[in-house]
Amino acid sequence: QVQLVESGGGLVQAGGSLKLSCIVTGCNFGANAWAWYRQAPGKQRALVAGITESGSTHYVDSVKGRLTVSRDNRKNTLHLQISSLKPEDSATYYCHFYFEEFEWDVHKNDDWGQGTQVSVSS
Repeated sequence: QVQLVESGGGLVQAGGSLKLSCIVTGCNFGANAWAWYRQAPGKQRALVAGITESGSTHYVDSVKGRLTVSRDNRKNTLHLQISSLKPEDSATYYCHFYFEEFEWDVHKNDDWGQGTQVSVSS
């Protein structure tokens, strides 16, 4: 049973920065790739950033250059640094072990955390 606890979101002005955190328990954190997903009201939850066991990263085109995903295996924690925030970044951000879009139906009913909300004002 994996437990995921996200934190670090808030209300910020466009152009500001946030650092999100995800504390993971109940699995071998270091043995898995991890990712951040986000969901805005009325939209589907979607991958925004991932990091492999070896530390290589992946970002979707819409956030590339503004987001940095990192991991601390010693603390079983995943981070997402977001800079130059835009209103379109407003969403609830969730962490989860990494999976590709075609696997969504398998994982959509996983025990996701509550997420952390990011609200960006223009």
